[in-house]
Amino acid sequence: MAKSETIIAELDGRQLTLTNPSKVLYPEAGFLKGQVVDYYLNIAPVLVPHLANRPLTLKRFPNGVDHEFFFEKNATKHRPDWIQTVGIWGYGRGGELQFILCNDRPTLAFIANLAALELHPALACNPQLDSPTMVVFDLDPGPPADLATCCKAALVFKAYFEKAGLLAVAKTSGNKGMQLYVPLNTPTTYDETKAWARGIAEQFETELPDLFVSEMKKSIRDGKVFIDWSQNDANKTTISVYSLRARARPTVSTPISWDEIAEAAAKGDASHLIFEAPQVLERVQKVGDLFGPALTLKQELPAEPRVTTKKRPPGQRSRT
Repeated sequence: MAKSETIIAELDGRQLTLTNPSKVLYPEAGFLKGQVVDYYLNIAPVLVPHLANRPLTLKRFPNGVDHEFFFEKNATKHRPDWIQTVGIWGYGRGGELQFILCNDRPTLAFIANLAALELHPALACNPQLDSPTMVVFDLDPGPPADLATCCKAALVFKAYFEKAGLLAVAKTSGNKGMQLYVPLNTPTTYDETKAWARGIAEQFETELPDLFVSEMKKSIRDGKVFIDWSQNDANKTTISVYSLRARARPTVSTPISWDEIAEAAAKGDASHLIFEAPQVLERVQKVGDLFGPALTLKQELPAEPRVTTKKRPPGQRSRT
């Protein structure tokens, strides 16, 4: 067994203990734990603002992406006292969990050292935990549909948003799909955002049944794009922008422009929109944070969104 490595580091006035930097976490790519920490430290200037004050769920892979993982909501007990947390009731048998708030680079480095490859923040910020700052539409393609199909689907959303006077930002999932976000940053509730997202998803399924499906059953997704509107919930999270993904290679959930989306849709090929960690760092240096509007853009949900609810057969219960 290889001897464990430990590094004591100073970062922004905080002392960190970093362990096993030579441990391979992505075997196919030979991507090491130290490289994971380095990536998160280098992407921190654009990532931390998107995580700040949001209860964070970690997806940890202590032995790499080809081994078992676990989700961690409750902040690990063995953490520095400067790590900020927020207690939320309603989870687990104890009633309250302490979620990490990743508000600075040292906290992000600490999280990365836990082999928390994937970061899943809430849609709301502390202390307004009942008021989401955005609406998310998670687009998941059912094979043979792919990311290019999602780009085609995203343009339907874009046209709808523009008619409603709304702007949206987009990112890849870092896997096979993508997410669209409508920034709000104005008072709202999860009940309102979830109902609005659901209405749009069901309207699109009704109007474009060959492209969209709004129900979760995998048996009806083949060749279509599933619109997961249910992510707009206080108890659910979506992969963070700039988060690594636990795939064979260190791909990243990456912001993409609407021009890039339109080009991929026209070509029927979005393979060039799959980015790995080193590429994302270079990309941010060139184009900055394309997801920035999610932090500052203030918009309100339409008072009466022009959506229709799909009629269900008698006796069929609505999914909640």
